[in-house]
Amino acid sequence: MKLIRNIFLGAGMLAALGLTSCEDGLSTSSGSILNEEQVYSDYSLAEMGVLSIYEILTVQYSHRDRYLPWYGFNTDIECYNSTTYQERTTGIAQYDFTTTNTQMDNTNGNPYNNLVIGIERANLAIRGLETYADLTDPDMRYLRAEAITARAFLYTELMKAYGEVPARFEPISNETMYINKSDRDVIYKRLLSDLEGIFEDLPWPGQSTATMTVDRVSRAFAEGLYARLCLMAAGWAHRPDEGQAGTGNEGSNRLSNDPELQKAVLYPKALDALKDIIQNSGLYLYPDYEQLWKDFNNFDLEAGKEVIFVIPFGNNRGRWNYTFAVPATANTAGNLTSNDRGGAVGVVPTLYYKYGDNDTRRDVSCVNYEWQKDVNGNDVQVPAGLMNWYFGKYRYDWMVDHPFTNTNDDGAKPVYMRYSDILLMAAEIANDSEGGVRNETDAKNWLLEVRRRAYAGNESEADSYVNGLSGEEAIFDAIVDERAFEFVGEFLRKNDLIRWNLLGEKLEEARLETIAFWPGGTDTEGEVEDYDWTTVGMGPGLWYRYVGDDGTIEMYGNHPGELVTRDAAPTGLGTGWICYTDSQGEPSSYFSGTGINNRANSLWHVETFGENIDDNPEFTMHMYWPIPQGTIDQQNGALVNDYCY
Repeated sequence: MKLIRNIFLGAGMLAALGLTSCEDGLSTSSGSILNEEQVYSDYSLAEMGVLSIYEILTVQYSHRDRYLPWYGFNTDIECYNSTTYQERTTGIAQYDFTTTNTQMDNTNGNPYNNLVIGIERANLAIRGLETYADLTDPDMRYLRAEAITARAFLYTELMKAYGEVPARFEPISNETMYINKSDRDVIYKRLLSDLEGIFEDLPWPGQSTATMTVDRVSRAFAEGLYARLCLMAAGWAHRPDEGQAGTGNEGSNRLSNDPELQKAVLYPKALDALKDIIQNSGLYLYPDYEQLWKDFNNFDLEAGKEVIFVIPFGNNRGRWNYTFAVPATANTAGNLTSNDRGGAVGVVPTLYYKYGDNDTRRDVSCVNYEWQKDVNGNDVQVPAGLMNWYFGKYRYDWMVDHPFTNTNDDGAKPVYMRYSDILLMAAEIANDSEGGVRNETDAKNWLLEVRRRAYAGNESEADSYVNGLSGEEAIFDAIVDERAFEFVGEFLRKNDLIRWNLLGEKLEEARLETIAFWPGGTDTEGEVEDYDWTTVGMGPGLWYRYVGDDGTIEMYGNHPGELVTRDAAPTGLGTGWICYTDSQGEPSSYFSGTGINNRANSLWHVETFGENIDDNPEFTMHMYWPIPQGTIDQQNGALVNDYCY
C-alpha cells in the first residue's frame, strides 16, 4: 500500500521542512535538506509531504492507543467494561477527567499535541502546494485538496474531543508560536469554506490512482465530512459565553449564535453534498452486514463499496482489535500473542434487547461470549455473563487473510465513515423543518434503505416499520434509534448525542434501564421497576452447547421466549447442553442482580455528578476533555482551559 510505504519518509521530510518554515529566528539550514520549492514543485515529493499528515495518527500517544481507545464512551450504547473507578482510566469514560490525567498526558506526548502537529503538517503542505505546485495539473490539485480535507478531519477530531481550540490555518511563525483558543465557530466557518472549494478537485472512490483505496481522501469523504461538520456546527454543545473562549469561562450548553451557522443556512448545503454522494459516487450498502465486518477484519481497503474512509494504520500498527475485539485469551481464536486481548469496552447490556429479532445487525454487533482454552488446549467460546457484552464487529477469529504478528498492535484500520452514515445524515436533515429542506418522503426512503439491509430476508418488516412513521418527531426518534443499531462500537454516538442535546438524557435512560434489567437491581430513584423476565419468558438459567468443531457455541435462555431453569436442560432441542456455572462450578443464575448497580452507576461518575445529569451544567461542561496541563504549561500563559477545568 503506497500510503504505508511512503508515510515515514514523508514524515521525516516534513519534520525537516518544519525547521525551515518559520522566521529566521526559528530556522536552521543544511545542504542535505530539500527546501519547500523543491518538494512541492515535484509530485512524488509533494505526495510524501501530504502523506506525512496521516503519519501523526500512528504514533503512540495519538489515535493509535490514546485517542481511539478513549474517545466515544460512555454513551447509552457503549461502555467501558470495568466498573472499578480509577481516575486515570475509568475516570475518562465516566466524564471525570482531570487536566493532569497521566493516561492522556505524559513526557511522551498526548493526543491534543499530536493532532496539533498533524494540523501544522497540513498547513505546511497546503502552503507549499499553493506557492510552488503547478495547480493546472489535476494530480497536484488533488494533493492540495487532500491536504485541506485532512486538515478538516484533524480539526474535527480535535473539536470533538476538546471543544474550543486555537485556530491555526498558517504554518507557525515567531508571532503565532503562542496563541489562545478561538471560538469554535471561527474554525467551523473556515473548514466549511475550505471544503466547499475543493470538491471538484477530488475524484470519486475508485476513479483515480489515489482513490483506489479507502485510506486516501476522495470526494465522497470530503462531502461526507462537510455534512458532519454542518451538523456539528448547527447543533448543541457546551460552549463558553460569547467572546469568552480561553478565559476559563464556564459557559453553557447551547446552540451557536452565529447567523451563518444556523440550520436554515447549513442544512441545504449539507443535503446537496449528501445527495451528490448518493447520486454520483457509485457507493452502496453491502447486502450482507456480517460480510461487511468480516472484510473489515481482513483489511479490505478497496474503494467504491460501503466504507468511505478508514484511519490508515499500517498492517502491524494500531490497537483497534487489541482494545475493542471480542476477548481472546493468550493464543486463542486468532490472537497470535501471549497476552489476553480485546474486551476493554463493549455494549451496554440493554441494547441487545432493543433490536428486532430479525435485525441482522444484532448478533453481528453484540456478542455475549469470550474465547478461552479448554482443558484440552482447544479454543472454545464460553458465556461471558449477562453484564459483559462485546463488540462483535471486531473479532480476532475473523482475521483470516491478514493475521497480525505484532504483540501490541493488530493493523485493523478503524472505519471512520460508511455509506450508511451518508444515508442517515441525509434522512436526518431532510426530516428537520428548521433546515428549510424538509421532505418526509426522502427522509423515510433514506432511512428505509438502511433498515431494509438490516432486515435482509425480512424486508417487509422494515417496510412496515418505516411506513408507519408519521411526523417529524417520530421520524427523528427513529433515526436516533437507527444510528444506535447501525453504528454501535464505531463511536459516532457521543458526538451525535451532544449535537442533539441528548447526552445526559440518554445516559440517564440507560442507567435506569440497566438497573431495571436484572432482578435484584435497586432503583434508588424509584422511577422504574425491576424487569419481570417471566413476561417475555426468559431466564433465570442459561444453557449452552458446542456446534461444529471450531469451538463456537449456541446459547439458550438469554433470548425472549427461552425460559429455562438451572436444573434442567432445554427440552426438545437435542443433546449436549451444558449448564452455566459460577466460579466454583455450581449451577448459577445467568440473570443475577449482583453488581448491577456498579454497572449502571459506571456510565458516569455518580459520586461527582449525582444521579441526575440531564441539563446538569456540572456534567455538560465535561462533554469535552481538558487540554492537558503539560501543554498549558508550555504555552507561556497564552492557552487557558475553559469548562471549569
